[in-house]
Amino acid sequence: MTTEQRSRGPRTLAEELRARSDEQLSGLLRARTDLLSPLPGDISQLATRAGTRASVVRALDRLDVFTLQVAEALAIAPQPCPYDTLAGLLPGGERELPRALAALRGRALLWGAEREPRLVRTAQEVLAPTAARPGTTGLGPTVAEACAGISPRRVQELLTGAGLPGTGDAVSAVNALTELFGDEQRFARLLEEAPDGALTALDRLAWGPPYGEVSARPGPQLRWLLDRGLLLPHQPGTVVLPREVALRLRGGRAHRELRPQPPRVTARGQYTPDTVDAAGAGAAQGAVALIDELLSGWSADPPAVLRTGGVGVRDLKRTAVALDIPEPQAAFWAELAYGAGLVAGDGEADERYAPTPSYDVWSSEPGQLRWARLAAVWLAGTRVPGLVGGRDGKGRPLSALGPGLDRGPAAELRRRVVELLAAVEPGTAPEPSAIRDHIGWELPRRMPAEARDALCEAALAEAELLGVTGRGALTSFGRALLGPAGTPDGTASAPEADITPDAADTDDAVGGGSADAGAATGEAPGTATFPASVTGPGAGVDSAGVPVPGPAEAFAPPAPSTGGWLGRAAEPTVLEAARLLGPLLPEPLDHFLLQADLTAVAPGPLLREPAATMALAADIESKGGATVYRFTPDSVRRALDSGWSPAALHDFLAAHSRTPVPQPLSYLIDDVARRHGRLRVGVAAGYLRCEDEALLTQVLADRRTETLRLRRIAPTVLISGTPPEILLARLRELGFAPAAESAEGAVLTAAATSHRTPPRTAPEPVPDGPPAADDRLLTAAVRAIRAGDDSGGSPRATASGAPAGGRTAVPAPFGALPRTSPADTLAVLQAAALTGALVRIGYVGADGIAGQRILAPVRVEGGFVTAFDHTAEEVRTYPLHRITGTAELPEG
Repeated sequence: MTTEQRSRGPRTLAEELRARSDEQLSGLLRARTDLLSPLPGDISQLATRAGTRASVVRALDRLDVFTLQVAEALAIAPQPCPYDTLAGLLPGGERELPRALAALRGRALLWGAEREPRLVRTAQEVLAPTAARPGTTGLGPTVAEACAGISPRRVQELLTGAGLPGTGDAVSAVNALTELFGDEQRFARLLEEAPDGALTALDRLAWGPPYGEVSARPGPQLRWLLDRGLLLPHQPGTVVLPREVALRLRGGRAHRELRPQPPRVTARGQYTPDTVDAAGAGAAQGAVALIDELLSGWSADPPAVLRTGGVGVRDLKRTAVALDIPEPQAAFWAELAYGAGLVAGDGEADERYAPTPSYDVWSSEPGQLRWARLAAVWLAGTRVPGLVGGRDGKGRPLSALGPGLDRGPAAELRRRVVELLAAVEPGTAPEPSAIRDHIGWELPRRMPAEARDALCEAALAEAELLGVTGRGALTSFGRALLGPAGTPDGTASAPEADITPDAADTDDAVGGGSADAGAATGEAPGTATFPASVTGPGAGVDSAGVPVPGPAEAFAPPAPSTGGWLGRAAEPTVLEAARLLGPLLPEPLDHFLLQADLTAVAPGPLLREPAATMALAADIESKGGATVYRFTPDSVRRALDSGWSPAALHDFLAAHSRTPVPQPLSYLIDDVARRHGRLRVGVAAGYLRCEDEALLTQVLADRRTETLRLRRIAPTVLISGTPPEILLARLRELGFAPAAESAEGAVLTAAATSHRTPPRTAPEPVPDGPPAADDRLLTAAVRAIRAGDDSGGSPRATASGAPAGGRTAVPAPFGALPRTSPADTLAVLQAAALTGALVRIGYVGADGIAGQRILAPVRVEGGFVTAFDHTAEEVRTYPLHRITGTAELPEG
């Protein structure tokens, strides 16, 4: 751009975008990823799409409070707006004003000369105050807009009332009034003549809302204001304060409270990093154990899938009782397992939720890796468990694992909360209210304030439950989930939180903060509740999967990693988090301590097989760092029903106990085994068989068995109309120890059936915007846009005024069609995508015609290669099975 061009500024947004560097265009596409899908054909298309209402609203929704206030000030200012005029509308924000203007310009919401910027017209229409939407400025319409419905004669009367000479037309009369209200000295002299009460009426409307009601016969003070245009009629019985008058009364301020800086984040407590990690590791260990226990229970007794989808209230309550946790937490753990692809519907006619084959893979991994995968799923998920139990916008109930729980901003807000926790000093626990206020400053338009605050509270509560935080501070392994240096992709996080510690809540190297001590012992805090405003339907977006073959117009950025346990993109951060957590978790044990009071104490987590056997043969009495089991007649019978013999139980306890097997426990096993199976239950509808006639007589004489409708047909046989499974359960409740038998008379063991679904993929998150694009994708997109612009004959000037160019010449493809093996083709394309090298490929189109292409691969995944095609000068996606092979480009 020449010096003359820089002084006068560009004439259009497209002209300004055309003059930007490739890095600046990449920054625009990174900030507004919706502009990438479909890819604009040239700069003009990019500018047009950047000015559409949907795209502008999406960009405005991601501005912080001060940048949004700058945009609102520009919306009420003349266009173009001189820099000094804009600064006058925002007194006190002069230091942050350049940053805000740069942010608006970088997002193509602002264009024009540096000292006379222009707001994009669509942004003006969205942000300018109207009667239906006064906005945060509280300003009304301009004098010209308010006088649009007033007769020319009345406008002349207003001039006379204000002491101005009449004009020949209404337009010049309106301009005269506008000049009067904009002149500070003349306006002050006019107000000196105001009667008592007139200035008070103006002050009431000065900061908004600018509309007020008047009677058919207004008082003298209001009549004086109406006759001079200081108040103008809006509707019958309603008046409005013109924008110029309000600004003069405010002293030129566009906003009552300017917020150029984010609110300070105060610290609730200060702990040593080791204390925080220990507390978080305890919660992480408990989280993995809870997921394992939940899915083991659902494997044996899967809950039914509701007709509308999801888990029923009764099944959720039963799960919460089994896990000994509140129902909201049971919903959270179930949703986490569902998001990780560990549980799904089995697809049968009588559909039920059951663990997937992925659960078996996950459960075989080390504990730290299992936790890291769950934490990555939580961080990237868009489902909000706190909505369970509420209703959607149509009044339908929301169920765990059911539809309607996705909220687009959830993942972004959750990640931003963790980033704020990572921005403070390690070991610092910020105040939850301070985190909410900070997020509210950063994303004031992202969603309603009540819903945003509820999501922030939920993110903090869930982070503590999961072990991402300990005692309210971010753990080292939780920080690793964000990427290198505790920030996404290794970049610096947005304005660092200003922490003000509270000396009363600090702790020494041992660790204090008794109010949060429960986190260290694995006790989970309560989950957040959600207001009705959160339960509205979330914004839907096009699902972004693997790009399909097609021209540049069909190109879309790839979908983000699901965060599921199979998600490859999250793997480096998952492995790093697992590496940091590993040393903090206790090693799984293969032994326990048997005690004489029929209890057993596992001093740490047990290995999978001993833990499963103990859960079968004994009841869990308490959990924590150590687990206490209690042996009862019912628990021993449960093991015998599952196929364990008394001898096998004795051998198992002797092999895994570090203490001798107590005599009372041996007697208990032998006594239950002696009575077990003496009564046999089979199918008649049901029958009882026993070699001990006295025992059958006892059962028949027991008044409690009257409801079973037992009848003796032989000395050793009773029959009943009750089904065998009910007969078994009822007799066990009465203290007997029956066993089921087959038609051949053999005892049937009730070995637990492990229900599994067919292979299932984890559900995709549903963000309310396109996924973020990486650098290679942005480079290819900018290159394609430039190519379309150049082919259309649109000149592009560099900062020095020279035409843009300088791209390395790419030779045309020639020679025989490259032919290589599929493995070699894939390897070459993947290497080129990493290094940015050019590759010559052979390609057979859908019409069967073979040809050659020169590609700069951007991404190779899902059976497709996305690349900038130098032959066609655009971004294209090719299926790998149609590529015949690759070849090196000739040098020079």
